Amino acid sequence: MKEWAGVGEAYSASYAALCAGTFPPMREALGAARGRRLLDVGSGDGRLAAAWAGEGWDVTACEPEGSMREVSLRTHPLVPVLDAGLPDLPFRDGSFDVVVANFVLNHVGSPRTSAAELRRVARERVIATTWTRSPSWLWAEVAQRAGIEPVAGRRLPESEEFERTAEGFGRMLDEAGMGRTGAVEHTWTWTATPAALWTSVEGGVAGAGALFAGLGPDARRNFRTAFDEVMEERLVDGALPLEHRAAIAVCTLI
Repeated sequence: MKEWAGVGEAYSASYAALCAGTFPPMREALGAARGRRLLDVGSGDGRLAAAWAGEGWDVTACEPEGSMREVSLRTHPLVPVLDAGLPDLPFRDGSFDVVVANFVLNHVGSPRTSAAELRRVARERVIATTWTRSPSWLWAEVAQRAGIEPVAGRRLPESEEFERTAEGFGRMLDEAGMGRTGAVEHTWTWTATPAALWTSVEGGVAGAGALFAGLGPDARRNFRTAFDEVMEERLVDGALPLEHRAAIAVCTLI
């Protein structure tokens, strides 16, 4: 989780809203809460955990990054959040009726091992998501205009890699022992403001933030100029409509 160290405030002010775009289909897949227990793994700033609680679930959140937990506890104080994360969760087998992991398995060293851990602590169902089209294309365009080599994404060992499609994600989860897995692709548009996008960069969020943090003063100015140019070209009524796609996998255990 090194790439996310200290970015809780910046993430909450930017990409947390984007990542929440998977909540409607996840909610539909789970149906009525009826007070059942739900574990949100890699809960970030806590907004999805709070949304699950608002739907009537008995929610526990776990998040290994301290700055994320700080934001979560401040903004959603009624949702407990533990210092814990994959691949080792501090819960007994079958502790929760449902376990959710929103954009988590794409950040771990062993997706299959981590998926098996999600299954271990779940009793009825696991829902997990991963990107099939992430925000990285936008920042690659900005970097190219600035004459800067973009940061190569962290590659998994060949034995751990999986195809970044709904079908490929579902196969990987099946290989991890999930059982009956159905995966679909969900498309939504995040209408982002330039201020939110730049907050993510200056705050060190994800690949673009890591790239910017490693630049010298001149390169940073070039990056900002290129960013402003892209924004000017793409803005619609002062905001940037960005289409994103994710694979949403629903794993039924019983």
